[in-house]
Formats: sequence, structure tokens, C-alpha cells
Amino acid sequence: MHIRKLKLVNFRNYESAELEFSPLTNIIYGNNAQGKTNILEAVYLFSQGRSHRAKTDKELVRFGEDFAKLKLEFEDSERTYTGKMQILKNGRKAVRINHVDITKLSQLMNYLNVVMFSPEDLNMVKGSPNVRRRFADGAISQLYPLYMASLREYNKVIDQKNSLLRNAKYNNQNVRDTLWIWNEQLAGLAVRIMHSRAEFSKQIAEYVRIIGNDISGEEIVLRYTPNIRLDEVTEESVYEFLNGRADREIDAASSLYGIQRDDFEIRINGRDSKLFASQGQQRTVALSMKIAQSEYINEIKGEYPILLLDDIMSELDIKRRMYLSEQIRDKQVLITSTDVDINGSTTDTRLFKIDKGAVIDVS
Repeated sequence: MHIRKLKLVNFRNYESAELEFSPLTNIIYGNNAQGKTNILEAVYLFSQGRSHRAKTDKELVRFGEDFAKLKLEFEDSERTYTGKMQILKNGRKAVRINHVDITKLSQLMNYLNVVMFSPEDLNMVKGSPNVRRRFADGAISQLYPLYMASLREYNKVIDQKNSLLRNAKYNNQNVRDTLWIWNEQLAGLAVRIMHSRAEFSKQIAEYVRIIGNDISGEEIVLRYTPNIRLDEVTEESVYEFLNGRADREIDAASSLYGIQRDDFEIRINGRDSKLFASQGQQRTVALSMKIAQSEYINEIKGEYPILLLDDIMSELDIKRRMYLSEQIRDKQVLITSTDVDINGSTTDTRLFKIDKGAVIDVS
């Protein structure tokens, strides 16, 4: 899988820009705050349907303009694709792939696979459980779009349940006779999500172990730690678990149990990484998990995803930088940097200089 060409109109700080990529290494360089990350963000949009950093889509439209347009040409082992996206200044978005309207996020995720690695991912170890859940959910959703649909539906139901619990507390209402309705819906969705997360953790953990050992010689163990812990996870058992804790949730006026509180435990040499990991070990874990995600996608799809490395080389020491460079050598990768002195550059490398929203191909 690789992308051929990206065209932008009124996107972020770009009035107009067009980039034609190498199937291997592409280095997008320039001073800070020139718009390098915006290029990766545009590619990411065609994979995930949303920005990895903007809170709302309307932030993506160039200031003073009514709309933004993006066009991405890419291919996999079977066919070529043309993706088009238009974003209005009110945030409304229209997406088409090969003249087919994409109306659901789960539809878009069938096409382009990417792995984004940014400095924020270094919080994978000591960040909140939400950071690790987001990593797992993004990886699973790219391969199994129905997982994203289940996750979105679960979040919708949990919001409704929380609203019920809050209103009950402040209005002194008895909701015990109606809470089971929400728990019944949540149980069915939770089982699907829990099984998917458990299988993902099992599959990716072996990659993480091997990669971590290659980088630093340390043993990294990744394990899914669900909030609802049962000997047998079924709709009935999850439903009974939630109903049996209804009083606690009513008292707290919040959903205390469910997949929204899951986590992934990471241990290094048998020790809890959240408590004991050094800065170097944190970088090893983050690097291992991102490369493992790429390997996992390749195992399932039979081809590697596009790798997007957003100014990450400067965050790694020489040992980890060299390891990453070796891993990306035969894959398509887009790298942003403040300079072009990056290990792993080859004769197939394309260089794009970004200066105040202008793209200059200097290959």
C-alpha cells in the first residue's frame, strides 16, 4: 500500500499545495510552525476520518475561507483509489472514494491504513488509560470497521446512562427500575469490544516483546486489563455484573464499570512501567508498540500501512533512531523534520521543503 499524490486547497495554512510521493521515504522539512504536520494530518484524515489533533473539523479550513478541499491518490495490491474530501467552515464534511459517497466512518476505514507516530505517543506508558485505549481502538478499527461502529454505539449509550444517573441524583428520582434497560444494551456491545481488545492485545503483545528485546534487550509484557473482570465474558455475565453494581453507580451518579475504564498493563522486566520506567524505557515501549501495530496490520492485510512520523526522530536517541530507520527502510514513510539529516534516507527519498505554507519539491 502506498500513496501517490496529495492535493490541498484552503486546508490549514495551505492556499494550494500538491505533493507527489516516493513509494519509500519522503522527508517533509522546514522550520517550526510552517505547516509540516498539516501534510500528515491530511493523509491521516483519509484513514481515520478525523484529525489526530483538531477538536473540530472546522479548524481545518483555512482562515477566512468557506471550505477546504483535499484529494488523495493511493493504491493497494489490488487497485488504485482516488479519495476526495470537502470540509465546510461550519465543520460539515463530505467524503468520496472512487466516486462512492462515504456516509459512515466505518466505511472509510476499509480503504487506507496508516500508523501515526508523534511525540505525544511517548505518553503511552505514563499517560492516562485513555491514551492506551485510543491506541488499541485506532489499530483495531482500521482492520475491523464494525468494531468502530460498536464503539461509537457504546459511547452513545453510556452517555445516555450517565445523563440518567446525574438527573436521578439531582432530581431525587428512583431509576433502579429503568437502569437495567441501559445495562442490557451496554452488555451486548461491551462483550464484542472486550473480545476484540483481548484478541488484539494477545496478537500485538508478541510483536512488542520481540521488538522491545531487539531495541534494548529488555522484556516488555503487554496485557489487556478489562474493567469488568469475569471468568467467562458473555452478554449475560456482563449484564449481571452491571446490574449487581447499580446501587454504587446511582450513589456516584456515574457509570463506574464498563469498557470505558479498560486499560492495558505494560511491564518492563517484571516491573510496572507506569511507576518505574525511565525516559529511555518509555521511548522503547512507544516505539515497540507503533512498529508492532504496523506488523499487526501487515499480518492481517498482507501489506504494510503508510507510516507517518511527525518530528519523532528528534525525540529518539541515536540507538533507537537507527533501529527505527532500519525498520522503515522498505516501507512508505512520511517524515516531518526541521532538517534533512535523517538516517535511512536512500536514493528513492523525496524531499519537500515547507516554507510558510508553500511546498517546494527539492528532490
